[in-house]
Amino acid sequence: MLSIDMCASLPPPTEGITLKKLLTALKRCAAVGAAALAIASLQPVSAAQAAPTPVVGGTTATQGEFPFMVRLSMGCGGALYTPQIVLTAAHCVSGSGANTSITATAGVVDLQSTTGRVQVKSTYVYRAPGYNGNGKDWALIKLASPITTVPTLKIATTTQYNTGTFTIAGWGSASEGGAQQRYLRKATVPFVSDATCRSYSGYSGLVASDEICAGYTAGGVDTCQGDSGGPMFRRDSANAWIQVGIVSWGIGCARANAPGVYSEVSTFASAIASAAASL
Repeated sequence: MLSIDMCASLPPPTEGITLKKLLTALKRCAAVGAAALAIASLQPVSAAQAAPTPVVGGTTATQGEFPFMVRLSMGCGGALYTPQIVLTAAHCVSGSGANTSITATAGVVDLQSTTGRVQVKSTYVYRAPGYNGNGKDWALIKLASPITTVPTLKIATTTQYNTGTFTIAGWGSASEGGAQQRYLRKATVPFVSDATCRSYSGYSGLVASDEICAGYTAGGVDTCQGDSGGPMFRRDSANAWIQVGIVSWGIGCARANAPGVYSEVSTFASAIASAAASL
C-alpha cells in the first residue's frame, strides 16, 4: 500500500470523502526521493472499444513533444498554465499558503538529462476552495521565477472538447504498483460517458458535474501512481493542444471496466484564471 507521504494532502474520510475513494485517489500519487525517477501509464474504459495492442504505460514521448509537461518533486505531474504557475491536482498538495518545498522540473523527457532541463522552486500553493476529496481536484503552484523556455498549455473554458480521444502523459508507474519512470510516457484514451463510468464497480461516487472519465473497456491503458495532477489533453479546432482534464483517481491501473477519472478543467476554468491572477 502507498505510504502517507505520497499524498499527505488527502483529507481523512471524516471530511466527506469515502475510504474507498480516498484509497483509489491515492493510487494516482507517488513519493519521489532524491534518486527516484518517474513516468505515466494510462487508464481504461470506453464502451465498445478494445485497447490497442499491449501498451500498459504507453510509449516514450519524444523530446519537445509535450513541452508544457511538468514533474513535481512530491511525486505528481502538472502542466505549465502560465510561465510561472503550474496547474496540478488538489490532492497533491497540503493546502493553500506559502510553500517553498516543491521543485518543478520542466523542459525534458528524460528526468536525468541536464540538457534543456529547468528546475524551479515553488513559492506559494493555492488549493481549490472547498476541496474535500470529492471533486474540485485542482490546485496551482506559483514558481519562484517564470519558465520561459517552454510553452504553456491552455485550458478548455467550455465543454466543447470534453469528448473524443484524449492524450495522457506522465512519469508515473508503467504498471499498477510499479516503479516510477525516468522517461515521460504517453498514450491515448477515449471519452467515457458519466452513465457508463458510474456503472462500473467503485465509480458510483463520480462527481458528474466536475469529473470526466476516459479509458478502454478492456483496460491496458491508463494513468497510474505518480501521474496525479498531470494533464489530459487533445487538439482543439485550431489543432493546438488544449487541456480538458487533470489526473485525479481510479480503481487500480489499466484494469478492465475501471476508467481513469479526471477533474473536468472547463468547470473550473474561471476559478483557475481568477486564482492565477491573484498569485
